[in-house]
Amino acid sequence: MNLSPLPAIMLEPLVRAALLEDLGRAGDLTTDAIVPKNHHATTVLSARQTGVVAGLDLARLAFRLIDETVQVTVECPDGSEVAHGQTIASVSGPARAILTAERTALNFLSHLSGIATATASIVNAIREYKAKVVCTRKTTPGLRAIEKYAVRAGGGSNHRFGLDDAILIKDNHIAIAGGIRTAIERARSSVGHLVKIEVEVETLAQLEEALALAPDAVLLDNMSVDELHQAVAMVAGRAITEASGRITLGSAAEIAATGVDLISMGWLTHSAPILDIGLDYCDS
Repeated sequence: MNLSPLPAIMLEPLVRAALLEDLGRAGDLTTDAIVPKNHHATTVLSARQTGVVAGLDLARLAFRLIDETVQVTVECPDGSEVAHGQTIASVSGPARAILTAERTALNFLSHLSGIATATASIVNAIREYKAKVVCTRKTTPGLRAIEKYAVRAGGGSNHRFGLDDAILIKDNHIAIAGGIRTAIERARSSVGHLVKIEVEVETLAQLEEALALAPDAVLLDNMSVDELHQAVAMVAGRAITEASGRITLGSAAEIAATGVDLISMGWLTHSAPILDIGLDYCDS
């Protein structure tokens, strides 16, 4: 997989904040009391479940911000499928540094790998259809960039990163504006020619009204499979179609079969379970 890494300048503040949260005012009391200062250790990051890896750059940073001599050798890079018991990376260096950074490294790696794994499960379920799996802005505050990166590691694509990426006219915008036409016309008059406009619709009647105003994309919210089939036929390639609303692994293939271009799911980033990854001591 050709997966562009996130820049270190973006990752380091996140990892530093997480380490400071864990170290508190006095540092790692347990490790400093038990582990000799000059003890060298070799450990491995090991998958305890089958899944997809994401977040190794953050894990590496966690170890090296504690001690820059810690060496992390990756065997399964981000985007790799791993089996239960498989070694993802080896970590060697001062034992105190490794143990002090362990939880922070694993928190990032397990969380992001969980998102990547959940995304991959949907991607695999709809592989025979054209639809792409996309995430939403339902992310952990402060972690949006890395959670969306994890979606890409799992084979998915990203929706908006923020409110300034594009215009997405939702139900409350329509209600306050007084209707779809007014909302779209106001949006189009307020932004430049490179800004795309997507409008959320809940019924086929709303879709018909929106299509008359030529939006770039339509978000088909909580529509039944039958309605989605009809909606795709109505759009007929004039706009990007996005299905959204309570889509699960069990329903994704049926929804993709309607011909929609995108399937968006907030739970990929806000509720995906972690991938269980452990740090195991090998020798001294």
